Amino acid sequence: MNIIRRITLATGLLLCLPAWAQEPIVIKFSHVVAVDTPKGKGAEYFKKLAEERTGGRVKVEVYPNSQLYKDKEELEALQLGAVQMLAPSLSKFGPLGVREFEVFDFPYLFDGYADLHKVTQGPVGKQLLQRLGSRGIVGLAYWDNGFKQMTANKPLRTPEDCRGLKFRIQSSKVLDAQIRALGGIPQVLAFSEVYQALQTGVVDGGENTASNIYTQKMHEVQKYLTVTDHGYIGYAVITSKKFWEGLPADIRTTLEQAMEDATDYVNELAKKENDDALSAIQTSSNTEIINLTPEQKRAWKKALLPVHRQMEGAIGKELIQSIYQETGFDPSKL
Repeated sequence: MNIIRRITLATGLLLCLPAWAQEPIVIKFSHVVAVDTPKGKGAEYFKKLAEERTGGRVKVEVYPNSQLYKDKEELEALQLGAVQMLAPSLSKFGPLGVREFEVFDFPYLFDGYADLHKVTQGPVGKQLLQRLGSRGIVGLAYWDNGFKQMTANKPLRTPEDCRGLKFRIQSSKVLDAQIRALGGIPQVLAFSEVYQALQTGVVDGGENTASNIYTQKMHEVQKYLTVTDHGYIGYAVITSKKFWEGLPADIRTTLEQAMEDATDYVNELAKKENDDALSAIQTSSNTEIINLTPEQKRAWKKALLPVHRQMEGAIGKELIQSIYQETGFDPSKL
């Protein structure tokens, strides 16, 4: 066989190979937070695992800090195929038309991480992710940010202490109802505007995870932090249904396993960073930490329980009851 025939035959064989065999599959993983956050570190850890375990057949390009798309743009970019992976906060799926995810905004729905993970890592959480399929999205995993604490420039020991205070919230009908149930005044503000709003008195207080409060220096302009653990902030790692179903089966399985390990890593990291941030706030002497007694915490739970009933029509009573059953929560015992 002469050299020209050999080259022609080799070229023909290469053209017959699928595209993924010729070059790495590129996954653009876009997110809106810093690299040194649990989400940012989780994306990098998933990249490492995915590339190692596929032997280079997959290349993950991570774009943090809204380098590609801002908060409000990224979901559309995923649906258009401009990126292949995102990790938006769960509250972003309500405006997309999947309002069931707003259940994660419910106050005191989870009594700690064990209860939370019964849902996010169990059948109820899986069923919720499957509802994204109608929007051309595959939900891969839930990543924790953590539980929220209340801050203000006056001590908040009872629900009544919140009356008349303006609290910053994310855009959410559930969170709006939560603050109103406490007698407060909800104010929707972008995350980037919170520090200045607290500093200037545009709002009197807020709710956030300890790690967010500490890294954004909110504790420097808030005299008190009450450890309420009343709400949850989390993310869903998602991908395009068209992209995911187009992957070779073995690659998809390997990526699922990498995501499972990355999820364990992120969730452990998020808990540790929140614990460390709370300790750092306490030692900073800027903010007094208020730890509620069991009786005081019960009063907060009782004051906020009506929000669950109020949102039944929008979220779905069946879903709420299934979470109660999963966690063992019994409203009648409050």
